[in-house]
Amino acid sequence: MKISVGLPTHHVDSLDEWCTAEAITEMSQACEAAGADAVFVTDHPAPDVKFLAKGGHHALDPFVTLTVASVATSKLRLHFNLAILAYRNPFISAKAIATLDLISNGRVILGTGAGYLAPEFAAVGGDFDRRNDVTDEAIRAMRAVWSGEPVTMTGLHFDAVDTIALPLPVQQPSPPIWIGGNSNRAIRRSVELADGWNPMPSPAQASRMLRTPPIETIEDLERRIGDLRLASEKAGREVPPEVIFTPIGYAHFSGAFPDAAQFVDDVAAYSAIGVSTLTINLPGKTRAEFIESVEWLGAEVISNIDS
Repeated sequence: MKISVGLPTHHVDSLDEWCTAEAITEMSQACEAAGADAVFVTDHPAPDVKFLAKGGHHALDPFVTLTVASVATSKLRLHFNLAILAYRNPFISAKAIATLDLISNGRVILGTGAGYLAPEFAAVGGDFDRRNDVTDEAIRAMRAVWSGEPVTMTGLHFDAVDTIALPLPVQQPSPPIWIGGNSNRAIRRSVELADGWNPMPSPAQASRMLRTPPIETIEDLERRIGDLRLASEKAGREVPPEVIFTPIGYAHFSGAFPDAAQFVDDVAAYSAIGVSTLTINLPGKTRAEFIESVEWLGAEVISNIDS
């Protein structure tokens, strides 16, 4: 089991504590020292007030944040969780991701999803109504760019003729692409276009806002993994996409550490149903407390699980 730790750079109310290059460096280095496989950040360039009032959050630009993390570390993977490709032209995204993969010596993981915030799409000029189709064609366009061959392709919002973009990413044929979302469309996208499927815990009452079906128990997740495997078989894919998940009940740990032995047992339970990576958000009201949480995770959990 691999662990990706969230960098709490959404705390824009205390920039010096969380959002400077020094803060990102210190937190990323602590994660690497603890044995985490990756750090992750999310993508909210223009959230609306209503979303923020309901518990939503701001976010630093993920490309810049992960660039700082890449320079501060040597082995830690750089995980977009999630970048919304439908917010951006795919050729711009392909260039930025290839550049980050190059300067980090092949450490990028591209988690992406269709997105769900209509006001954010409107603010950045994105196509909310066709976001699923835009996401699919963005992945196809980026993979074509990363082939190193000239690309001629007409999309919903672009027209490329003999376009070529160097340098290529270090990871070939592309950095790993993980698809976020619980829906059948997300499963299909994972099977047809990607390397991993990243469903998320989602209570039934949040399904409407998040625009994704609920997953409330490990049994729910196991059933959906069964759906993923069936979809892979029907598509003729011999090896299904890997599965990435946030363990249920460990969202920020409610400000306190859980029982370490139980946590290790829970990790084993997720591994047994086919999960290969867990995304973890850790508690900490200050950077020092967050780093203490990271050190606890490394000493009490990561050191006691099979990687």
